[in-house]
Amino acid sequence: MIDSLDIATLAAAYRNGTATPADTVAVVLDRIARDAANPIWISRVDDDALRVRAANLVARGPAGMPLWGIPFAVKDNIDAAGLPTTAACAAFGYTPHRSATVVQRLLDAGAMLIGKTNLDQFATGLVGTRSPWGAVRNAFDERYISGGSSSGSAVAAARGHVSFALGTDTAGSGRVPAAFNNLVGLKPTLGSISTCGVVPACRTLDCVSIFALTTADAALVFDIAAAPDPGDPYSRVVAPHLLPEPADLRVGVPRAAQCSFFGDGAAEAAFATTIGRMERLGARIVEINFAPFRAAADLLYGGPWVAERYHAVHALIEARPEALHPVTRTVIEQARRYDAVNTFDAFYRMQALKVATQAAWRSIDVLLTPTAGTIWTQDDVAAEPVARNTDLGFYTNFVNLLDLTAVAVPSSLRPDGLPFGVTLVAPAGSDRALARLAGTLHDASGLTLGAGGWPMPAAGDLPRAAEGVVLAVSGAHMTGLPLNERLTARGARRIGPALTAPRYRLYALPGGPPSRPGMVRAPDGAAIEVELWRLDHAGLGAVLAEIPSPLGLGRVELADGRMVTGFVCEAWATAEARDITAYGGWRAFLAAGR
Repeated sequence: MIDSLDIATLAAAYRNGTATPADTVAVVLDRIARDAANPIWISRVDDDALRVRAANLVARGPAGMPLWGIPFAVKDNIDAAGLPTTAACAAFGYTPHRSATVVQRLLDAGAMLIGKTNLDQFATGLVGTRSPWGAVRNAFDERYISGGSSSGSAVAAARGHVSFALGTDTAGSGRVPAAFNNLVGLKPTLGSISTCGVVPACRTLDCVSIFALTTADAALVFDIAAAPDPGDPYSRVVAPHLLPEPADLRVGVPRAAQCSFFGDGAAEAAFATTIGRMERLGARIVEINFAPFRAAADLLYGGPWVAERYHAVHALIEARPEALHPVTRTVIEQARRYDAVNTFDAFYRMQALKVATQAAWRSIDVLLTPTAGTIWTQDDVAAEPVARNTDLGFYTNFVNLLDLTAVAVPSSLRPDGLPFGVTLVAPAGSDRALARLAGTLHDASGLTLGAGGWPMPAAGDLPRAAEGVVLAVSGAHMTGLPLNERLTARGARRIGPALTAPRYRLYALPGGPPSRPGMVRAPDGAAIEVELWRLDHAGLGAVLAEIPSPLGLGRVELADGRMVTGFVCEAWATAEARDITAYGGWRAFLAAGR
């Protein structure tokens, strides 16, 4: 019988033959039905379609798919082909034909998409109450808020509807709901996971975040989801940032006088307990000046970055302002107060604060804070919706502005039975190292998982993502050709030959040396011979930086149905190029000597 849906436990059940993806679908549908009164979901994949997906996965088998049969949810500001994207505003809604890059990567890894989850409208809020679909209620006590804006994603994971869920995080939307529902919330380094196909909130600060029951689950999903994406101009490759072992770790905490728990003694006591637990793990606690971090946090909504939210929805808010939730509209319309001079003033102020925070980072390796200083009831937020929301961003709003990485992790259950969580923050690139540290802290808490009381899985049960990225090359980077050394010099390993799906045309582009082909997706296309290589993300980023226009990297469909990263060409460049599709590949064209 399936109980916990954490990835390690579910994957072990599949390997042992005690469960199948079809069994998981049945459990998921039953749990969703039982929680139907809580507006967790906005739209879902049809039940029969889920069963077909499960059957297709079984027919294909798990080889090469580390998320085989793992159910997941997507916040409804992230595109999933065939399901409406509303951002919790029906008037804004559209149905995409393509999934967001991150969603497609997870599907390619064998995950089963269950549906789209509720959120604070346009991802503007940390409370989970600003949605026309209704306020998502806390997984432990319905009188309390779930946290937002990724409210439905968090509660879906906590209640066992899915193994993991995607949220977004600009101001804390992937961390506050994690804390309120006994979950891990990984807020990755800016640009590490593509936001192509994500409705922007503040585009320069947005992250796709991961909710999971354990840090190991979150790290596995991150390893699959994170990759450079030429379709996202904010995508980037950041060098890994390593952290010392706990026994050598310097953990910063805000000075006591600079903390705020908003009169919540239970939260204050829980944070003190966590600091003590970190000390018992061997870390040295260092009090830091939290003031510059707080000053940065205040700029997120008290400065011109709110204009990015206006930019994202300006057409709707100007034509149909009544279509927005009243509180969301009030927040976003503040953007009209700022002009270009204000914006540059804020940029200069932010740069000064970045420099000021470096004093702290010279004395610490990691920053430890409460994820939120308190938790509010639904009635508390209804009485003061803006002020209570502001309180919840006290420890979260600065992270993206300062280009930091964060992992929210469960710490304890309070005397009133509500979860309390903390956040570990470190420099950009520390995603994996920070997840490992957060896992050590989570293990030491002795907590069960989510809202189901599920046990922590045994170490070592988790499937592994294949290291690096599969790259399809179709021209001069192939074995024995002039640019192949650009792959081998970066540690790329050849997997072997493959064919694309019969949906591409191949052109000999003018110019050179070296001569290069351009592959373009076309309705009258054919199967093209390619070569598959595997290389790490840093190597892929270096290759991408060297590719001249009109070539680039995109998603290439293989004959076996897989979608991989590959060399593609902009269609405009084919006007003066020779169509060589009939040769079936670049090698055959070169061999013909024509």
